[in-house]
Amino acid sequence: MMPRLRRLLKEHRAIAVTLILAASGIGVYGWVRTMKKEPTVPSFQVQPAEFLDVIQFRGDIKALKSITISAPPDVGTLQIVKLAPDGSAVKQGDVVVEFDPSKTRTDLETDKSLLKSSEAETEQSQAQGRLTEEEDTTAVMKARYDVEAARLDAGKEEIVSQIEGAEAKLKVADAEQALRQAEEKLKADGAKTEATIGGHRNATSKARFDKDHAERALASMVLKAPSDGNISLASVWHEGGEGPFKPGERAWPGSPIAELPDPTSLRVVAHVDETERGRLSVAQPVTVQLDAVADRQFTGRIERIGTIATSDFSAGWPIPRNFTLEIALDQKDPRLRPGMTAQVTVIVDRVPNAISIPVQASFMKSGRTVAYVWNGSGFEERAIQIERRSRDRALVGSGLGPGDTVAMKDPLLKQ
Repeated sequence: MMPRLRRLLKEHRAIAVTLILAASGIGVYGWVRTMKKEPTVPSFQVQPAEFLDVIQFRGDIKALKSITISAPPDVGTLQIVKLAPDGSAVKQGDVVVEFDPSKTRTDLETDKSLLKSSEAETEQSQAQGRLTEEEDTTAVMKARYDVEAARLDAGKEEIVSQIEGAEAKLKVADAEQALRQAEEKLKADGAKTEATIGGHRNATSKARFDKDHAERALASMVLKAPSDGNISLASVWHEGGEGPFKPGERAWPGSPIAELPDPTSLRVVAHVDETERGRLSVAQPVTVQLDAVADRQFTGRIERIGTIATSDFSAGWPIPRNFTLEIALDQKDPRLRPGMTAQVTVIVDRVPNAISIPVQASFMKSGRTVAYVWNGSGFEERAIQIERRSRDRALVGSGLGPGDTVAMKDPLLKQ
């Protein structure tokens, strides 16, 4: 019986030890689970990776060379009846804009009628002038004949009485006076005729000029594309707002209607702050993302950097000074046209195997830059050194290492 009792005690002791070890394991596991809890705020795990130091700025597509299609400069107010859509492709000779020709056509008919009337009046004046000149010339010839006849009679005074001689001399004087009057009348009538004809000729010239002007204006009611290309409607201030003209609206003489840009001259034109000017150089590669062409990213190179800074008064105070950049794209796309906005990215430096964190994972505390690093049970504040920032990343010089987990929000702030 004793051996059996001892065996039972031995078995119970093994069960007890097993239960104690199991309970201890559960306790240790629970303690570890308690100590190794997860962060309660969004976090980021630091890993070495290439750090890209980039500059980003906005720009617009512009054509350095383009043909402007404008309303006729020497006509009255014009009403647009037809206009090519913005961005539409046209061939040389295609109609771009057509104006209402009704008033111009009426003006042309009026000018033609005035010209015909003025030409008729000129011809009538010329005929009347010729008739008057012939009558005056005949009168002068008759007066000269009378003078000669009177002088001939006066030459007989030696064989006639003294009284008859005196009468002959008086007749000579009268004949000479009549001749002078006839010659003066010929001269005066000639001047009058020239003045009358000159006035009619001036009126005729003006009527012809108005007629030719109306014909040119009528021909300019239809403006055609001088070459192949894509139409870019001009944005102008009219009808109380800024934008391109539309069919039915009125345009003033000489107003820009559309542009036909040279596709080989399209450039991205942007402005960069003078603090970033020194980090850029001609021929530096860039990437361009156009807002209107979201399905494609373009590459290009800086073609020109302005040498003189200009003040940008639209950017608020303090007024920044910017330099103008022109960027040539490597690719062509028929959807490109002036006025499109773009995001330009320039990689100015690459740092391999760098420690970087999102900018929102760094905080300013008491005049120093810190990060909150997870230690397994909570976040501890740690001073870090930021060497540079680029877009949404910050390059860390010291204070963090691979595998560190940092808070993306200040864990000390009350939720």
